[in-house]
Amino acid sequence: MKSKIFIIAEAGVNHNGNIEIAKKMIEVARECGADAIKFQTFKTEEVISKHAPKAEYQKLNTGENKSQLEMVKKLELSFEDFVELKEYCDKVGIMFLSTPFDFQSIEFLHSLGLEIFKIPSGEITNLPYLEKIGKLRKKIILSTGMADLGEIEDALDILISNGTERENITLLHSNTEYPTPYEDVNLLAMITIKEAFKVKVGYSDHTLGIEVPIAAAALGASIIEKHFTLDKNMEGPDHRASLEPYELKAMIDAIRNIEKALGNGIKKPSKSEIKNRDIVRKSIVARRNIRKGEIFTEDNITVKRPGTGISPMRWYEVLGKNAIKDFKEDDIIEI
Repeated sequence: MKSKIFIIAEAGVNHNGNIEIAKKMIEVARECGADAIKFQTFKTEEVISKHAPKAEYQKLNTGENKSQLEMVKKLELSFEDFVELKEYCDKVGIMFLSTPFDFQSIEFLHSLGLEIFKIPSGEITNLPYLEKIGKLRKKIILSTGMADLGEIEDALDILISNGTERENITLLHSNTEYPTPYEDVNLLAMITIKEAFKVKVGYSDHTLGIEVPIAAAALGASIIEKHFTLDKNMEGPDHRASLEPYELKAMIDAIRNIEKALGNGIKKPSKSEIKNRDIVRKSIVARRNIRKGEIFTEDNITVKRPGTGISPMRWYEVLGKNAIKDFKEDDIIEI
């Protein structure tokens, strides 16, 4: 993960189980300027029981006639598909990432040589899962949706005790409601997490629009993750809460601008503004005509632009001195 903000275009399952749609999403993410595109790797029957209900947003977007298991099964890509997608990412020049949801998927993604493992919010209380990923000693991005500080601490302890270095873990503040109401974002919690655990932090966004991830960038997020889709009107659980390509590009462009604007924190004149300094600052000038030898007083000198003469900060040094020559009104005073 680079020193610049690492932007993940979250494809998730918005490919609808179609590898050609997934490839098109890779192209779009690259064109929009994302650093990585992330998918979700899972064996449905290993992750979801036949008794698991749908979330409310899933019912709203896909109906209630099918179970969560049936819904997700339609969105599953094979390991062979992911081999092809990884190769396609390498070809077009964008980092391939995928979140594993079960042990087989962890082992498979490890075999692909992934540098970074993303742990989703739902696995933050899955001890065996955390142990297995922790033992890989990879860079880890851990989403913390639905978790409190105690649960985050427990997950961190498991990852670290199993071999992962603390400095290789980034915690993402997140809210798992799709879409997340603005009043539930609680973006300042990202700062709380950073201060509590002394780790890098970022933000995984599920709000509508692009304002909140841009704000997260301004607050110091090192990673921004955002769902996107080719078309919000496509069938599936996550499309409506995702960005379309033009929105993704707008978000990334805005974050890159914020990144530049944050600077290094040193307060000094910038290169671009130095040229304005003498124009907008002021100098001590003659209020009226002044004869040589006359004493400078508040009646015969004043302060006006430009700032090419004696600074008004030396006002009391000038008062009481004698004029060394004649000055006309608005002439810059010399001493």
